[in-house]
Amino acid sequence: MTTPAAELPVVVIGAGPVGLAAAAHLVERGLDPLVLEAGHAAGSAVREWAHVRLFSTWGEVVDPAAEKLLAPTGWVRPDEATYPTGEEWAELYLQPLADALGDKVRYGTTVTGVARAGRDRVVDSGRDEQPFTVHVRTADGREERIGARAVIDASGTWTTPGPLGGDGLPAIGEHSAADRISYRVPDLRDPAVRARYAGRRTAVVGSGASAFTALAALAELAGQEPGTHAVWILRRGIGAGTFGGGEADQLPARGALGLAAKAAVEAGHATAVTGFRTAAVERDGDLLVLVADDGRTEPADEVIVLTGFRPDLSFLSEVRLGLDERLQAPLALAPLIDPNVHSCGTVYPHGVNELSHPEQDVYLVGMKSYGRAPTFLAMTGYEQTRSIAAALAGDREAAERVELVLPETGVCGGSGLFDQEDTAQASDGCCGAPATLQIGVGAPASSGGC
Repeated sequence: MTTPAAELPVVVIGAGPVGLAAAAHLVERGLDPLVLEAGHAAGSAVREWAHVRLFSTWGEVVDPAAEKLLAPTGWVRPDEATYPTGEEWAELYLQPLADALGDKVRYGTTVTGVARAGRDRVVDSGRDEQPFTVHVRTADGREERIGARAVIDASGTWTTPGPLGGDGLPAIGEHSAADRISYRVPDLRDPAVRARYAGRRTAVVGSGASAFTALAALAELAGQEPGTHAVWILRRGIGAGTFGGGEADQLPARGALGLAAKAAVEAGHATAVTGFRTAAVERDGDLLVLVADDGRTEPADEVIVLTGFRPDLSFLSEVRLGLDERLQAPLALAPLIDPNVHSCGTVYPHGVNELSHPEQDVYLVGMKSYGRAPTFLAMTGYEQTRSIAAALAGDREAAERVELVLPETGVCGGSGLFDQEDTAQASDGCCGAPATLQIGVGAPASSGGC
């Protein structure tokens, strides 16, 4: 006998910051969440950029419903004015939150598909009355089917970084040069990673905060290891907004990130090459040579590609999503987050209305809801999940109420500072990951993005 949809859990995909916040809000509303996490710990993607210090403080990366859920366990939020690293965020907040949720979180469970029970995406008849069936693969390779009354996808974009090619596709030779190309900001504390870049010429491709972070980190390395130099490959020119909000940014560490990258260029540790859209990667002895579509070339020992992240929509092919053709974000949300117009602080807080799809009760949240836009902040994701949980509980008034004020100015797409005191004064070394997880990288996102 089929279980009625109302008796099934709300399946949340991903145990990162936004997925766990969604679970906390559902619990607060008296609903039953089931969080499915492919990794073996909470915040698996965040842990991949553990060395990175966020540009948001503890006061901005703890969800209010999550804090209430944690309170009975004796959990105390760290100093809200300090900036956590990815490792601290995962260990001091995400894992305790997942532990508080107990068996509502399943690890080692990869979602491979979502559909309406007994209906492919073509069938209209009785569609909205059917529960969802979530197809999963466990760590030991078993396949399972899980029923759900609704699905909240908070799986982020960390696993799908953008390619080197200037046209949005891999450059010719990019795959064959994979041994010399990285798509993450390097952790230069690791001796093996440090040796990879020390005394060498590294091309950094990208114009967001993760690129700023890599440039600043390589500049610091250049001060210690002679011969270290970065070539900053920009697809566009350098203008007034290239380095973000600077001292005007209401997130001080975010502004300092751009200033640190600017300092790297001014100090001669990095050379900016503008209007360079990579078409091919060639080998010349021990060097890689980037070839632009206009024929210009730039040699490098190593290449770091930080061109953003993309949502993996493959396992959602049997549900009906309404996505913008450019950003791959929900149609009503896309105009609000278009990076051609908006930074983090100019994105209007949004919720269930902007995140709904033709398929009722399916939601993309967190970094994944932003598609290819890099303007996401963790606090935005927390507001998304608050609104969605209210809607699923039948409280439409609360779902449509805005309960968030965002800091203004600056660009997003990467995190903040590391290897310095946990204060808002951001002047030493930098490194980056997904947005306020950001991401991300992870959140770079993961939950998030670079």
